[in-house]
Amino acid sequence: MKRKSGKKEGEADPGRRKRALPCMFANRALSAKLLEIPGTELHAKLKRSDRRSLSVEVDRNGEILVRAPFRLSERQIHRFLGSRVDWIISHQEKRAMEAEQRRSLPPIGTEELRRLADQAEESIPERVRYYAERIGVDYGKIRIRNQQTRWGSCTAAGNLNFNCLLMLCPLEVLDYVVVHELCHRREMNHSPNFWALVEEELPDYRERRDWLRVNGAKLIGRMKG
Repeated sequence: MKRKSGKKEGEADPGRRKRALPCMFANRALSAKLLEIPGTELHAKLKRSDRRSLSVEVDRNGEILVRAPFRLSERQIHRFLGSRVDWIISHQEKRAMEAEQRRSLPPIGTEELRRLADQAEESIPERVRYYAERIGVDYGKIRIRNQQTRWGSCTAAGNLNFNCLLMLCPLEVLDYVVVHELCHRREMNHSPNFWALVEEELPDYRERRDWLRVNGAKLIGRMKG
């Protein structure tokens, strides 16, 4: 027989001190049925689907989303969330910092976007030609876009898309995105073989990729205003 603990499922122990939210998100309205994250004042939105794995993410607004299979009980999900508390809080703090940085930078207006797109139309095809010859691949059309989620993409037909905001990045970072997409002409995945191709051309690609990961959200945030 299971012993009753005297507390509700997912409820933190009375003796444990709940961890506070980053101040940016402390007063956010809770508009949906949410799950309490044990040991904190945080709540997560639960989305169930016909999936096999359980995951948690923190979006750019600091909201926490849990994706879970239909078969999992809330007890199992609470246990998972409790094990991820440190990760969740660190990512909320990161999102709060990114939001503050976005507010401190001026938005990019229509005229500036047009100017960046014109610059990209001139600069990026030249970099693509240069690296395509070095890597030994061909490609289709090159399109410049005002993308809010991607820096570049490569279609199965070999067409390449690039974000005009790359004109605000260091040349080394622009080259990384170009090489990344051209390597997809050999490997349409992110397998070890793909990253080996990137590293063969850019031995320091990790540093270039890290710059984009740290600063990319701020640049895209300026376009979103």
